Amino acid sequence: MRRTIHDEGHSRKFLVIVDDTEECDRAITYAAYRAAATRGAIVMMVAIEPAHFEHWLGVKEIMLAEANDAAQERLDQFKEQIEAIASVPVECVIREGKVAEQIVSLIDEDEDIGVLVLASAVGKKDGPGPLVSSISSQSNKPFPIPVTIVPGDLLDEDIQALC
Repeated sequence: MRRTIHDEGHSRKFLVIVDDTEECDRAITYAAYRAAATRGAIVMMVAIEPAHFEHWLGVKEIMLAEANDAAQERLDQFKEQIEAIASVPVECVIREGKVAEQIVSLIDEDEDIGVLVLASAVGKKDGPGPLVSSISSQSNKPFPIPVTIVPGDLLDEDIQALC
């Protein structure tokens, strides 16, 4: 599939997955500097996995609303962080479903998304983190866009020097 980032008038979007991991901040920071350097934009996505709510069917709607509010608050915080680094367009997306599936779905829907930015966990015995492991182990079909994996322990000045 040809991405629209190659067409005149389209700019590349960097997709960052917002979650509650410590390293998420590093992916956001990298994407902000990289988008600024390439005149791109950032798409931040939170995926709320509904499986967490299945055993509380009576309060599922309330819990999903609370999860959406918490996700929006986290997106707003990271948007402020991005604005402190650079003046780049930022889109915030909240989806319900499995994270890996929602990533691929969003990439399929928005052809301006050209790079997925993730950060690896630091000091974990079980590897670079579940999301990085999930994306890198997909062998049934090639991932549709390049993936940049930022070391989770890079300092802001190291990230800025890379971009």
